[in-house]
Amino acid sequence: MDDKSSGSSSSSSHHRVLIVLLMVLLFGVIMIQYVCPSKSECQMLHQLGTWFKDGSATGSRSSGNTILDGLQKDPYIAEDGALVRFVPRFNFTKSDLNRVVDFNIKGDDVIVFLHIQKTGGTTFGRHLVRNIQLERPCECYAGQKKCTCYRPGKKETWLFSRFSTGWSCGLHADWTELTSCVPSRMDSREAPVDLPSRNYYYITILRDPVSRYLSEWRHVQRGATWRASLHVCDGRSPTLSELPSCYSGDDWSGCSLQEFMDCPYNLANNRQTRMLADLSLVGCYNVSTMSDDERWALLLESAKRNLRGMAFFGLTEYQRKTQYLFERTFHLEFIAPFTQLNGTRASGVDVPNETQYRILQLNRWDVELYEYARDLFLQRFQVARQQERRQARARRQQERRRLRGRITTKQGRQLKPTDAPRGPLSHSIVTEGQLRGKAGGDGEESEVLIPDWWDLDENGTMEDYTDNVEQWK
Repeated sequence: MDDKSSGSSSSSSHHRVLIVLLMVLLFGVIMIQYVCPSKSECQMLHQLGTWFKDGSATGSRSSGNTILDGLQKDPYIAEDGALVRFVPRFNFTKSDLNRVVDFNIKGDDVIVFLHIQKTGGTTFGRHLVRNIQLERPCECYAGQKKCTCYRPGKKETWLFSRFSTGWSCGLHADWTELTSCVPSRMDSREAPVDLPSRNYYYITILRDPVSRYLSEWRHVQRGATWRASLHVCDGRSPTLSELPSCYSGDDWSGCSLQEFMDCPYNLANNRQTRMLADLSLVGCYNVSTMSDDERWALLLESAKRNLRGMAFFGLTEYQRKTQYLFERTFHLEFIAPFTQLNGTRASGVDVPNETQYRILQLNRWDVELYEYARDLFLQRFQVARQQERRQARARRQQERRRLRGRITTKQGRQLKPTDAPRGPLSHSIVTEGQLRGKAGGDGEESEVLIPDWWDLDENGTMEDYTDNVEQWK
């Protein structure tokens, strides 16, 4: 008996010791954040704390449907990692933000994709020809670089892009080239008939300037060139003196990042601004007509103006939002969702801070354009989501009115919408007992099932209020 009691007391003492050690460990993890806030100074301690927190959080993550910070409620925030509270910096008109076009794929409308190098345009271009739900899908075959994208019932294309019509206006043709080339190319491809003027809807994809620049450098380093680009402006290509080459051989393979940055004629510098602007405003590639700052200031304003006027543009860093806005703009739906791939070759480049600063200076006009585009893009997304919620609320209100008209009265007759007074006071006519129904009793109505959202305030929800606060905060 004494042996059993001594054994149990020893076991309980061990449990107490373990509890004390566990409490000390928890206290130590908390104190790490105060005593040593910098991960670089106490890397090992922070790593230990991370391991412990990861282990303790395993059980809470096992529920499957629970995602931290409630990100599951909005897949766009969860997928992109965008700021929950977006504060607009620029003022745009209502027409700039409400971008929905009446694209008629069965008529004569054409979507024109302006493909800027190293922005993820190849992936987006494949989405256009392979991933859209269409009455007549594009015909793509293995081994062929182009797909046939005909309209329903016609042998006419509705898409002008690399994977549908090829580089018909030149390799990676810019805004200046496409706007002067596409109409004549489209008319020559199709039978000449008397048709009303065709609608051309221009679209493009932009990318963070530093990431795009590094990606282009890695692409050129592997031997890629765009020597086949025409750079046509005002009816002619630039001369060699107007657009010198950065290398003398067949390509620039093996070039270092320093060499890539040192070439003053490198078209990678501010490429997005130049390709979206009207180059004829600055004398095309003749840089002797004005100062460099004056020239780029005009190009930037032109690029912003053209970007606002485009039917749609997306951002590489926001794939799901790009998909959402495209679908809403053109009333087309993709089959498979876009995925956010952050593990690019550019992301794997270890660039010192001074080099990143140099890249930012070389692309300062692209940096300004991208900030402007990102602001416009996110404002369009916010407006579109708010409109979608208002439309959903209007449908719910319509459903309530429809259900309200089907509720039977105690006299056995059906209460019609015309029997109830119009206006906001109609709620007081139907009592709670009439809405819910009363069980049992002769002459009483049968039970009516009311949806869970019946008692929601028709004037708005807390979610809508929060959206408005975040929009104008």
